[in-house]
Amino acid sequence: MSILKAKTIEGKEARLAYFLIVPTFVIVTGLVIFPAIFNVWISFHNITLANLNDVFHAKFIGLSNFIRVVKDFAFPGAIKTTVLYSFVSTIFTIIIGLIAALILNRKFHGRGLIRAIFLFSYVAPIVSVAYIWIWLLNPTQSGVLNWSLLKLKLISEPIAWLGTRGITLLFVILFQGWRYFPFAMLMILARLQAIDKSLYEAADVDGANVLQKFWHITIPELRYVLGTIFLLRLMWTFNKFDDIFLLTSGGFGTKVLPILTYEFSFRTFNFGKGAASAMILFIILAIFMIYYLRTVLEW
Repeated sequence: MSILKAKTIEGKEARLAYFLIVPTFVIVTGLVIFPAIFNVWISFHNITLANLNDVFHAKFIGLSNFIRVVKDFAFPGAIKTTVLYSFVSTIFTIIIGLIAALILNRKFHGRGLIRAIFLFSYVAPIVSVAYIWIWLLNPTQSGVLNWSLLKLKLISEPIAWLGTRGITLLFVILFQGWRYFPFAMLMILARLQAIDKSLYEAADVDGANVLQKFWHITIPELRYVLGTIFLLRLMWTFNKFDDIFLLTSGGFGTKVLPILTYEFSFRTFNFGKGAASAMILFIILAIFMIYYLRTVLEW
């Protein structure tokens, strides 16, 4: 007897479970699965603004879009910037999150307030925090950072913090670490609070100092949490578009692959080339994920 026709309590519960799953399945299929499959299809066809109204009759061109992406003059620089930006900002995020978690793992007055302050950057809308940073880094004398440094006589003239190669990428990385460290902080803090206190007591008996306990107890206990955070944050940062787009629009040495994909699709209106760029981004990330899961996390 099928689940839909079952008369028992178990059958009715199973039928209800399927009915409850259907809306989520439809939404995920419509918003995630179908667009992903359609993107693969687009990457092998010549789709531009000229034939956008009839995409299903677009000419099949095989790997031509992928070849065009790889040969594009901006592609090598975008690859290097993406890798540097993703790895450095992810490591920076984890370091800040670890420090914040170690602070909050101790009992002190105002710990709840400090935790709320730490979470602000993560829960605040990206548009608002991005424009706050743009205001802080304004290249004129009215910019908070320039004004402060000029008053302290540390610089002689205003600096275009978001308009100078090298410096711009540095501040984008700092923004990324500041905005997303609470995610790492919460996961690390949860694991810190679960570590058996007897391990530290035994280390005290053996005469271990704070640094030795941190290196030989805390870090090994956090190994898999740190590894998981690194993987998740790297995946999300590798695909990150809105942060850089709002801060610099990909200019001054901050053009990453997601920005390049956007430019292919919505500035040159070559949607096939944009889809191919997205596929290359996915392939690079998938290869790294498989390697990382097998070697580092040992899954």
